[in-house]
Amino acid sequence: MTTLTEAPPSPAATAPGRKPPRRRGRWTPYWLLLPGLLWLVVFFALPMVYQASTSVQTGSLEEGYKVTWHFATYWDALGAYWPQFLRSVAYAAAATVLCLVLGYPLAYLIAFRAGRWRNLIMVLVIAPFFTSFLIRTLAWKTILADGGPVVGALDTLHVLDVTGWLGWTSGDRVLATPLAVVCGLTYNFLPFMILPLYTSLERIDGRLHEAAGDLYARPVTTFRKVTFPLSMPGVVSGTLLTFIPASGDYVNAELLGSTDTRMIGNVIQTQFLRVLDYPTAAALSFLLMAAILFMVTFYIRRSGTEDLV
Repeated sequence: MTTLTEAPPSPAATAPGRKPPRRRGRWTPYWLLLPGLLWLVVFFALPMVYQASTSVQTGSLEEGYKVTWHFATYWDALGAYWPQFLRSVAYAAAATVLCLVLGYPLAYLIAFRAGRWRNLIMVLVIAPFFTSFLIRTLAWKTILADGGPVVGALDTLHVLDVTGWLGWTSGDRVLATPLAVVCGLTYNFLPFMILPLYTSLERIDGRLHEAAGDLYARPVTTFRKVTFPLSMPGVVSGTLLTFIPASGDYVNAELLGSTDTRMIGNVIQTQFLRVLDYPTAAALSFLLMAAILFMVTFYIRRSGTEDLV
């Protein structure tokens, strides 16, 4: 019966040597990707190639620079500015940990407990983006001013004694110390931690919490066994979005720190704009990029998750 009711194949489909008809719109996705690819090539790939060639040049601004494949610039730059590299990693790591400690409870509150106040709290989280990065950083000079209420409260609580023993403050002064730089980094990059955490927590099915409660799991056990493991994509994304820009930042160290708190971003800026030593500046930029890429790769592999928010 099946053989009798099937329609015979068309002659065009069975004709020998006849190519199947082309699907329309086959190249449409590639044409849609073309503007983005051109943007990446012009504004990312080409500058990277130019900086790579600059890092192996020798000469001076007056005589001109020539590509001589002088790779010793990398070793000289690392030997001269390795303290700034370590300082940048330490400040960025401290700011990332503080952002995680401060941001996770707030993201948890927004995702599970905010209710009708959720939109308002989200607006308050992204409110710092409504002003300039420079203005936000300069505001911390007033907040951490000598003799101000914040410094007075920290001194009264003997917090400055602990931070002074750790070397993060100097006496009763907070400005121009590592603590001020870390505070600025934490404030400026905190939204980059909260938003991925909130997105990851909001995707958790609430029935999993109910199931954990039905199995007589305590709230701490539910958080440790259910909530935190399922929010790991947000934790990884938030820490990366905080650590990567914080390690290369120079505005906070420039405005809130001193010569003893200079980060590698400040050194690169000085080499590019003041000293005009372009090969050293380019070499430092590539060394910073390589170090961040190595640490990020290691961190993602150790985190045990490849699902990023």
